[in-house]
Amino acid sequence: MELFSSLTVLSLEQATTLPFLTLRLAQEGMRVIRLESPPRGDPNRWVGSEVLPDPQGSGSEKGMNAYYLPNNLGKQAITLNLKTAEGQALLHRLVNELPVDIFATNQRPRSYTKLGIDYATLAALRPELIWIGITGFGPDHDEAAYDPILQARAGFMELTGEAERDPMVFGLPMVDLGAAEHAYGQVMKALFRRAKTGEGKRLDISMFQSAVSWMVSPVMLTSSFGEEVSRRGNIHQFFAPVNVYPTSDGYIYLALGTDGQWQALTQLPGFTGLARPDYVHNVGRIADVQSLNQEMAAITATRTTDELMKAFQKAGIPVSKVNRIEDVCLDPLVAEIMISARDPRTGVEISIAPPAVTSDFLRKQGMELCFPPRLGEHNDDIFGALGCDGDDLRGRGVI
Repeated sequence: MELFSSLTVLSLEQATTLPFLTLRLAQEGMRVIRLESPPRGDPNRWVGSEVLPDPQGSGSEKGMNAYYLPNNLGKQAITLNLKTAEGQALLHRLVNELPVDIFATNQRPRSYTKLGIDYATLAALRPELIWIGITGFGPDHDEAAYDPILQARAGFMELTGEAERDPMVFGLPMVDLGAAEHAYGQVMKALFRRAKTGEGKRLDISMFQSAVSWMVSPVMLTSSFGEEVSRRGNIHQFFAPVNVYPTSDGYIYLALGTDGQWQALTQLPGFTGLARPDYVHNVGRIADVQSLNQEMAAITATRTTDELMKAFQKAGIPVSKVNRIEDVCLDPLVAEIMISARDPRTGVEISIAPPAVTSDFLRKQGMELCFPPRLGEHNDDIFGALGCDGDDLRGRGVI
């Protein structure tokens, strides 16, 4: 039996941060049941392109849009109206009778008690339950928050973009993803604790605190030494040359971290003219970084990306082509371990990026997970296991 295959996760989830956490748990082999509110469920179901053909006829299937799909492989899905007493009673039966090992939510804290999902209520039913709530600013703050709002407040946008241009949001929802990864670590820690003591645990993840926790260097430089830390585009605060440079057919990114690497660069054909005494040490290169980058760019622009890649790699200089997403998907270090899923209804196959570490469960599954679930797809199976009639529950607006 897989290490985590006996565990059940019930997650009242929507948007990105919590679905990404439960995707990570599904990739470990846990049974993940996503709980959504009828009739439309997770708003992300309706965001992005309609990419699946409608199995009932012409056109596209609704509520299975592209933005929803990648974070929801490997899961089951049920609906439950928690605004009703019967809906809450069914939730409590699920927690107790499935039984549920981990309950997760990213509802705002003010909703916990009125939906019957607060830790005290659920832990009274199942003391060994691990309960996790992901919120914008912690359980004592009910302020609404989305990833770019938190990027702005945590200082990410102040550090992203060109020095003389407007602050920019990062190209990925890093606060959402980072909070999910931090939550993953806390869940695993709580599972270890439970294995040792038999005790459950309440976990609260503040997305804001999660984001600020990465700012160790900017916060120290600012709070301790009064240094101004702001966006610098593609250059580095402490090392040069570090930048994006044009080639005759694209771009490369160079990152030199030692004077030895600089010496190796100046011995390459075309770069020997940069071997000047004031550039021997990094401090001199940083002092003249703008002129240095202009000279570097003038040289690299005359060579192809492939030519420069081979020369720098042979010299032991850290370099990369600036890849498009298509290039990333074709990289053999990625392509061979991408996770796939096939929709049994339409035959559509999708692939997502692999996790940071490939689990034993994924290897045994051949890097395949089940297709993201339709809204309420598993209602009859899961509620039927409790002795409930799905049609009756639907008719009364409970599911």
